[in-house]
Amino acid sequence: MTQSIRQAPAGLIRLHEASRRDSRLRFNNLLHHITEELLEQAYYALNRHAASGVDGQDWESYGEGLRERLSELHGRIQANRYKPQRVKRVWLTKEDGGRRPIGITVVEDKVVQQAVVWVLEAIYENDFLGFSYGHRPGRSQHQALDATYVALMTRKVNWILDADIKGFYDAIDHTWMMRFMAHRIADKRMLRIVERTLKCGVDEDGRRSKTVVGTPQGAVLSPILGNIYLHYVLDLWAHQWRGRSARGEVTIVRYADDEKRGDGH
Repeated sequence: MTQSIRQAPAGLIRLHEASRRDSRLRFNNLLHHITEELLEQAYYALNRHAASGVDGQDWESYGEGLRERLSELHGRIQANRYKPQRVKRVWLTKEDGGRRPIGITVVEDKVVQQAVVWVLEAIYENDFLGFSYGHRPGRSQHQALDATYVALMTRKVNWILDADIKGFYDAIDHTWMMRFMAHRIADKRMLRIVERTLKCGVDEDGRRSKTVVGTPQGAVLSPILGNIYLHYVLDLWAHQWRGRSARGEVTIVRYADDEKRGDGH
């Protein structure tokens, strides 16, 4: 579930407006937006039927004594003592007989990630370009198809280029990810949460491994991190190329063919 800006707490609305007014502003005090109330909203926004992570705890059991849990979690976040747990990796069989990995994050980390997502959306929804449709509040594959249809039916088309980024989430470079985020975020505590999430590691049948590249499979935070990454490595470049070098009109539509990624399964 994605929270629209209009439904967000007053603090996030002010953050969104500050981001809109100054596209070069770097935010250095973001962690105070992650309140106990926001963490509670994040908990109730999660998929209630998702499988449990490495700690064996599901959504319902985490909710027992929720206020006390979130108060303690909030204290750890503010004191820089929060550390995400490893992602549990399982394999699903695809229709073609192949297998694909799925990551299962513990409920506590999903709660934190969802709260962080809302903070990041308040900033980056002002930055993302209009032709970006994947994993954004109020946008979908259907709107991407509509934009493509309008371009094909109302403009003179000579070429159509259909490109797919294979294994994109699994190949995101952590160093560049943090550099890109630093363009807008100066709060080291917020950046530390993101970096710790990226490097939380994997548990597969009791075998532990480090995460040196990519975003956690199925993590709530992964979709917006992917959009931030593509904003800098693809969208801004494509937008400038279209305006400066392209001959004739160019319509760009970027979308995600798996809108369920990061839903917390």
